[in-house]
Amino acid sequence: MFVHPEFDPIAISIGPVAIRWYGLMYLLAFVAFIMLAKRRLHLFPAIKMSDVDNMLTWAVLGVILGGRLGYVFFYKPDYYMANPGEILAIWEGGMSFHGGFLGVLLVCFIYGRYKDWKFFDVMDFVAPAVPIGLALGRLGNFINGELWGRPTDGWWGVVFPQAGDAVARHPSQLYQMSLEGIALFIGLWWFASKPRPRAAVSAWFLIGYGAARFVVEYAREPDRFLGTLSLGLSMGQWLCVPMILGGFALLAWSRNKPTGLETMTALEAAQAKAGKGSKRSK
Repeated sequence: MFVHPEFDPIAISIGPVAIRWYGLMYLLAFVAFIMLAKRRLHLFPAIKMSDVDNMLTWAVLGVILGGRLGYVFFYKPDYYMANPGEILAIWEGGMSFHGGFLGVLLVCFIYGRYKDWKFFDVMDFVAPAVPIGLALGRLGNFINGELWGRPTDGWWGVVFPQAGDAVARHPSQLYQMSLEGIALFIGLWWFASKPRPRAAVSAWFLIGYGAARFVVEYAREPDRFLGTLSLGLSMGQWLCVPMILGGFALLAWSRNKPTGLETMTALEAAQAKAGKGSKRSK
């Protein structure tokens, strides 16, 4: 039976500067996003590397604010309404993937409007580059010994001293890393390696993440202050239901839609033509 070693939460310390494991995972996730997004630029000609940098800058804000507000309103609304001064106390912990996801959606929508891009072209570009970051985040959860799983008799069980007992539990963080991160990345990256109908890639991201998270939640210990909700499902599972249903609806809607390559190429050509016209008029 493996006992979690309770790693030092500080990964790197240089003088007074300390970088925690979870912060390091966020940094690596953003680096991975840039590297992977760069490899997808050929499928979206109107998107340039400078756009990737700009979107990432704003997405960081969307992830942090959305993730925190999602935790506040999805998980502990009564507590934070009674203690509004703690809403921004991110250093005390408490982030929600679903809230961060909504924050990124808002950022992509605003940036897409600014650049005159179709919203789902932007999302189809971004989605395949996201799962590796999710995997790194779950690895950070495991290193920190947080978000542990339910008790298990399996030989792979891990004792998390942070849970306050000596019970062997599912290493649900590693399950999530494997399914929501690595497996979703492999499947989505393969699917998105060729031009697909608009919104099809986004749809499979919603379905893949939602299904993986829903399944793993059966092995993950529910938040003690919430427990399970209706039908014995956790809050995480209930938040995944609209993702899965929305993904299938989006997949049906995407049939016979043009590909991102077609729309982005047409947009780039139109912008180039408009630029030449403006030069002639001068």
